Amino acid sequence: MPNPFSRRSLLPLWIAAAFALVATPRLAADLTWTPSTGWQLEGGALSGLAGPQGKSALALMNKARRYEEEGSLHAAIKTYEKVAAKYTSSVYAPEALYRSASLLVQRKQYYNAFGDFQLMLRRYPNTKRFNDAIGQLYRLASILLDGGHNRLWGFIPEFSNRTRAIEYLEVIVLDAPYSDYAPLALMEVARGYQFSGDKEEAIDSLDRLVNTYPQSVLAPVAYLKLGDLHASLTEGPKYDQASTKEAMTYYEDFMILYPGDANLAAAATGVDKMKTILSNSKIYIGDYYFYKRLNYVAAKVFYNEAITAYPDSNPARLAKKRLEELEARVNKQTIKPTTAPKKRFWLF
Repeated sequence: MPNPFSRRSLLPLWIAAAFALVATPRLAADLTWTPSTGWQLEGGALSGLAGPQGKSALALMNKARRYEEEGSLHAAIKTYEKVAAKYTSSVYAPEALYRSASLLVQRKQYYNAFGDFQLMLRRYPNTKRFNDAIGQLYRLASILLDGGHNRLWGFIPEFSNRTRAIEYLEVIVLDAPYSDYAPLALMEVARGYQFSGDKEEAIDSLDRLVNTYPQSVLAPVAYLKLGDLHASLTEGPKYDQASTKEAMTYYEDFMILYPGDANLAAAATGVDKMKTILSNSKIYIGDYYFYKRLNYVAAKVFYNEAITAYPDSNPARLAKKRLEELEARVNKQTIKPTTAPKKRFWLF
């Protein structure tokens, strides 16, 4: 019985495999352009598509580049986008989208530019320009966040749109969660929400940063900003102290995690302010029970909590004075009179 895996029987397969390797387009090849030769693939290949379609894609790419060199940016953009739409499997398609997006940025058509960069990343995630494109997306979002105006058709400025900038930054986090730009984008999202006055959303963005990217160089800054944001939500000793406690936690975490950071003094100052507010809030409640309700047991509990919250502080010293006053009043009430009170007679 002949061996089905003999060299003679495998020869046609080897020939077919070799042909396939030669015929397979180099989709990851580098593209270069010179005025004399036009667009070329590294190694001399002409296109990722075979036959007339490949030549057509190359012809359009060269046409678009000529428009670009002549300063006809609108015509160049349309031609590059035509290559990307018509020849999606060509090696020219990702480069065409990158160049069209870059030209749109020059014309300050930021919305369209973002769309082309994003399409390139989602359609060709293995492109060598991936990091460059993510960087461009971040740059566009930052321009809009700083009040940049998109230009309709390239010359009519529109109103600034920071909401869209935040949406773009969230797209970066979604599309490139493991890139260096993801924590940067979250930091910018927090800045955008702070600008609009939405502190809760800003806190959420920074919280995602410190939890998802704890090794990022931005993590210490995020911790400190979280402390500051929570501190800004604190309304004083007479109100709920949840934000005070949160701020104190982030300041203390910062001091533990980054003991050599240059902002250590700022964090320590934040802890001092929050502990002072928290301790004063205990005194405020203790005063209520002491002077208003005459509930000395409850008052004593809160005065002691004020001392525990921040020992050796001004609020702690005030709490100790209150305790001394409380003890004196309690002792006065427990002393029994030594002589019987005089009887009083009433005449009606």
